[in-house]
Amino acid sequence: MHPLAKLDHRHVWHPFTQMRDWLKQEPIVLAEGQGAVLRDVRGREYLDANSSIWTNLHGHNHPEINAAIRRQLGKLAHSSALGFANEPASLLAARLVKAANPHTHRGSLKTRSGSELSPPRLSKVFFSDDGSTALEVALKLAYEFTRRTCPSTPPRFLSLEGAYHGDTVGAVALGHIDLFHRAYSGLLFRTDKVMAPYCYRCPFNQAKPERADARDYRVCHWECVRKVARRFENRRRSGKPYTAFVFEPLVQGAAGIIPQPSGWLRQVTEIARANGAQLIADEVMTGFGRTGVPAVTSQHAVPDAWWFACQAEQVQPDFLALAKGLTGGYLPMAATLTTPAVFEAFLGEYDELKTFFHGHSFTANQLGAAAALASLDILTSAASLRARLRLQQTLGEALAGLWTLPKVGDIRQVGLVAGIELVRNWKRREPFDLRERAGVRVCEAMARRGVLTRPVGNVVVLMPPYCTTPAQVRRMVTALADSVEDALGK
Repeated sequence: MHPLAKLDHRHVWHPFTQMRDWLKQEPIVLAEGQGAVLRDVRGREYLDANSSIWTNLHGHNHPEINAAIRRQLGKLAHSSALGFANEPASLLAARLVKAANPHTHRGSLKTRSGSELSPPRLSKVFFSDDGSTALEVALKLAYEFTRRTCPSTPPRFLSLEGAYHGDTVGAVALGHIDLFHRAYSGLLFRTDKVMAPYCYRCPFNQAKPERADARDYRVCHWECVRKVARRFENRRRSGKPYTAFVFEPLVQGAAGIIPQPSGWLRQVTEIARANGAQLIADEVMTGFGRTGVPAVTSQHAVPDAWWFACQAEQVQPDFLALAKGLTGGYLPMAATLTTPAVFEAFLGEYDELKTFFHGHSFTANQLGAAAALASLDILTSAASLRARLRLQQTLGEALAGLWTLPKVGDIRQVGLVAGIELVRNWKRREPFDLRERAGVRVCEAMARRGVLTRPVGNVVVLMPPYCTTPAQVRRMVTALADSVEDALGK
């Protein structure tokens, strides 16, 4: 065993990992990276098929991001945001605000009473460290905003079945994955959940299984939308309307890469707005182009446009939580964007104690902000747009070949996010028991073939960096196909 692997076994406790299993074999110890390729301490190369847990946008060791960090290192690596400002964070905040307010969303909406609501403008940025803290900030702000502006209304939050919004206590309370959250139930405050669209396993979908994405052949009448409407209506009638509706737009990640059918997001957010709820969009995974590039933008750079999944359905939230890809996957950094109305509720004299009492030591750190600015420059270039469009098309073409595998039940792709659900029998949608470790076994077989990813239960995730070549994408999918037959049988 390599000396570094021995040190890892001796001292490191890994997240979301059963350490008894981990200690049974020598881990892959990664040492270098270039583009979509990672290299371990023994010199073996692997394709990074999940962008290093969904964070890396443009590939490893990117020269432009490296140079931006080096330039900032020559100035100042970190100073406190508690009482001080800095250049890269100020520039980054302005850039995010510009991107979060495109002129693509529709005009005003009507509430149930007939009054009109204009889409909110996101103009204030609170920096934090990661996706969990970005959601924690949104949760605290929405909670306190409601207490200050509607003191007679107790704050209450609605999120989706299968929701995962992070691992801090507030973010866990918003989540509804028992496997992750059951152990901490005694620490949590109560939130409500409502049915999320899961076309492949929806009880209202009357269609028989086909060898195609279930969203495309489903037979239903938007029962999932009606359930959301009833939940809001019942809460409003009780005189205790929801404070906010929390959602991942277009696709739920940790739930199993569950995509929403076209139109669902727009419908349910209009329902939430009409019932007085604010919208909290968790774009930790989906942000910065991950959910796709519209073909109309592929030939020319479109500055600061189409970064966020919400924009695909012209939804403008009150809180926008960002992390993961914010720095291109280089450094931990997050941001929560919100409106002037929320910001102003925290303004007052010093002795009024209206301050937002929340913060992090590395909030708005210069190195993270410098990396983020460089990443965003790359993201909005014409070359990046063309490459991403080509990549998502190639990924879709390659994934189509997996329908021949009887152990593949559903293939779900949203832009550069793909989930392949493994089943015992595709004709009956019969799942594997989680204790059989079907997804883990397939990913272990993929690693032996030089492709690294991590499953979500029985769903194998493919989420390549944007620099991945067509040949590399095809190799990822081929490794997956071979590994399914190797681990689960033909």
